[in-house]
Amino acid sequence: MTDDDIRPAVAADVSAVKAVTDAAYHRYIERIGRAPVPMLADHSANVSEGKVFVTGDPVVGLVVLEVYEDHLFLDSIAVHPDAHGRGVGRRLLRFVDARARALGLPEVRLYTNALMWENQKIYPKYGYEVVERRVDGPYDRVHYRKRIS
Repeated sequence: MTDDDIRPAVAADVSAVKAVTDAAYHRYIERIGRAPVPMLADHSANVSEGKVFVTGDPVVGLVVLEVYEDHLFLDSIAVHPDAHGRGVGRRLLRFVDARARALGLPEVRLYTNALMWENQKIYPKYGYEVVERRVDGPYDRVHYRKRIS
């Protein structure tokens, strides 16, 4: 797989988007005491709105992106556990950077649950810096940004 293998999701991908998201986030339910927000998303709406990009055949990874006037928001990134260690997440993060550049946006923003400590080790390796930590409803979140050059 290459970065070129990442494509916009289509309606036929919705069940795969749900399956990969659920597989990627399921392990956090017990740790955070509830289903992570990506598992609760309206995948069909996100796909129809052009927010979801997938990779693999069958789909093994995806990102959900929202475009704002001053940044690209990485709402979710999910890699099926069976595909861990194959560089899927790295390719998806490169795609997000390229997408922000193509849209002329100066930064990418994201957040992760404070109890998903694995992510807090990963994002700084890809140039993300912590902006703040705050509680949003029942979720304790660490917010990040990455400036795109």
